[in-house]
Amino acid sequence: MPHTLEWSQAYTHRLSKNNARAVAARQADLSQRLAYETAAGALPFLTMSYREKLVVELPLVLPRLKICKHMLVLGIGGSALGARAIQRAFAPGQDGPEHQGPWLWIADNVCAQTFDAWLSKLNPAETVVVCISKSGGTIETLAQYFLACDWLKTAFGRNWTQRMIVITDKTKGYLREEALRHALISLEVPNCLGGRYSALSAVGLLPAAFLGIDWQSLLDGAADVARPLTQNPSNIGSHPAFALACWAHELEVHQYSQLVFFCYIPTWSAYGLWFAQLWAESLGKKSMGTMPVPATGVTDQHSVNQMFLDGPRNKGCLFLTSRVQAAGRNFGTDLPEQWAWLRGKAFGSLLEAESLGTRMALSESGVPLVHLEMHDTSPRAAGALMMLLEAATLFTGWLMDINPLDQPAVELGKRLANARLGATGYLQEEADLFAFLSAAKKEQHF
Repeated sequence: MPHTLEWSQAYTHRLSKNNARAVAARQADLSQRLAYETAAGALPFLTMSYREKLVVELPLVLPRLKICKHMLVLGIGGSALGARAIQRAFAPGQDGPEHQGPWLWIADNVCAQTFDAWLSKLNPAETVVVCISKSGGTIETLAQYFLACDWLKTAFGRNWTQRMIVITDKTKGYLREEALRHALISLEVPNCLGGRYSALSAVGLLPAAFLGIDWQSLLDGAADVARPLTQNPSNIGSHPAFALACWAHELEVHQYSQLVFFCYIPTWSAYGLWFAQLWAESLGKKSMGTMPVPATGVTDQHSVNQMFLDGPRNKGCLFLTSRVQAAGRNFGTDLPEQWAWLRGKAFGSLLEAESLGTRMALSESGVPLVHLEMHDTSPRAAGALMMLLEAATLFTGWLMDINPLDQPAVELGKRLANARLGATGYLQEEADLFAFLSAAKKEQHF
């Protein structure tokens, strides 16, 4: 059975369906653009042109992993968020009591305390390290790579290379040079596949395969959604990803500055963080874009939902549920009389009721809301959702007349950090740092 987008509460408050129809009138031009860019190989996340090679190469790596209980992933941003979302959705056991493995550890931050603890406590004989960077030059990831190499060399000597895998560009970058220099096992991040669009490549699927997750089904679900677009771009106007893009564009036009991703599939809550990077890094450009706000039901009903319901009227909402979720244990028939209405009901019935209540409350508060209802919570369903959101992000950027595939603003901070650490070739950044650090401070102590 299909998954569903429900639109009855989408065009409310300041939004107008007529304006959305005007935007949709651009679909002829955008369908031509879609046809051109897919043919040119500029949208590999959508065409999945890398899949045939991946399904051959990834299984060849897996025998190397069978002797390992732990995978330590070195990666940040798009090199980490997809893998974490997939793990928490489909291999949550490692976060529970008495788990026997395998374990996935993702070093996605510069936290010396955590990284030192992991290298001190993980057994190298049971661990494989996977270093992920599309460019091969991400400073945070390379710093971890250098330390992890020393850790492996101490344990294995010359054989350290047997426990290191890199996922990077096919031909260029420092990690590719390292792979060639040391004959490291490697998988590629295809050309034109940016990090935030790479979760359904080796970047996210090697960790998934290590955990025993059906990674082929993730790809199948994504392909189900992408196929109508790639096989016949002229049908873009009838695709749900384009409908979402038209709605999201209308939100911004009408001064809705935030897009809440409210997830009522608890095991999928980490997809909110994955979506936040996808949306923000793709669309936050030229003083435009809506700020993604991940929220988890029912947890955030008791934290930020007051702001959603009664704060500024600047929010739209993608509301994610599933028709099929675990029911859990039933309440006994001996509950106190004041709770008699719960007798015999399943614990999971609370989630359905809370979901409905919150969705209605948001709608009655004037929050434009699109309800995404997944038929099930299988890997195939997750792949479908990920492709839907990636395509919707792409089309929203096109409607905004910006490039949703680059991230120019974040490069400045990287250059300044490199200059601060003493890298050469950053004369202007060094001068800017000196001026910034020399400015008079206005301090207040507490």
